[in-house]
Amino acid sequence: MNQKTDRKPSWLKIKLPNGENYAKVKKIVELNQLHTICSSGKCPNIGECWTKGTATFMIAGDICTRSCKFCATQTGKPLPLDEDEPKKIANSIKLMNLKHCVITSVDRDELEDKGAEHWAKTILEIRKENPKTIIEVLTPDFDANDEWLNIVFEAKPDIFGHNMETVKRLSSQIRSRAKYPTSLDVLDKASKAGLITKSGIMVGLGEKEDEVIELMHDLREVKCNLLTIGQYLQPTKENLDVQEYITPEQFAKYKEIGLKMGFDQVESGALVRSSYMAEETFIESKLGK
Repeated sequence: MNQKTDRKPSWLKIKLPNGENYAKVKKIVELNQLHTICSSGKCPNIGECWTKGTATFMIAGDICTRSCKFCATQTGKPLPLDEDEPKKIANSIKLMNLKHCVITSVDRDELEDKGAEHWAKTILEIRKENPKTIIEVLTPDFDANDEWLNIVFEAKPDIFGHNMETVKRLSSQIRSRAKYPTSLDVLDKASKAGLITKSGIMVGLGEKEDEVIELMHDLREVKCNLLTIGQYLQPTKENLDVQEYITPEQFAKYKEIGLKMGFDQVESGALVRSSYMAEETFIESKLGK
């Protein structure tokens, strides 16, 4: 199941950024002064995704109020919200001609509504400018507060995502403030609101197979539709060390188990991230593959 962690295995080779589309996406992001989790999170798929003309936009700034031990996003006191950001995001999606967009954000615990209104404005503005674009969101937990969650739910994203990140035993060790039961509660409420729900986890942090399977069961209990499973990669020296490199065979096993449990689609692989192949995952789930 695992490989020694002193050297990355061959299946973790990453393609270098290049191509006309990569340059186009980079230019749009820079000209509009936008943030992407591709850059802030040091995502290994930035070259592949930007070359394909896709990017995961990160709203509400690039400074997070939480300090999760796996994350490379800057922690500290955030700047005020950019009121023009929803329009900038919507216009950028239009320029990129995206059929499927993914929006995420930092945690904004200092705000009264944790940023829920800003989230809703962004979703609605995207819908207004890009009526045919599938809108996928990957949100914070909003402390599972009904009022704040409903603000986002009522904006009606096509897919509502919230990541569990890791198994129950490790959750309190690697996440800041976020709690395993709270995250399940968020997904449960989203499902009951009639939304397609999605979650993601990292492996290679020291979890056991049976713990991953337990997490899958917990997600199916709250009727989570889509799941991503990817290898944890240490983004900086300040973050947690990789405990193990999960083999392609184990990732394939997790996918098989998840599909048998009833997930509409499971993306499971070393370089899989929450938004990786998001459009393809959505399409395949709709086709029942």
